[in-house]
Amino acid sequence: MAKKRKYSRSAGKDVESEMKRYKKGTAKSGPGGKGGKVKSRKQAIAIGLSEARKKGKKVPRKRSSR
Repeated sequence: MAKKRKYSRSAGKDVESEMKRYKKGTAKSGPGGKGGKVKSRKQAIAIGLSEARKKGKKVPRKRSSR
């Protein structure tokens, strides 16, 4: 049986493009990129996933912090 995907391929592409921006040093955080430079890989991945979520792609719901 084939394994079911948690994230859509296009969501992975969004994360990939955000990682490229991060490596280039042009990734910005916050609404409209007003929050300053992205400093960590984890932060860049989270931004890519949230962008995919906004576009309505298949991405699991954000875990609620306890």
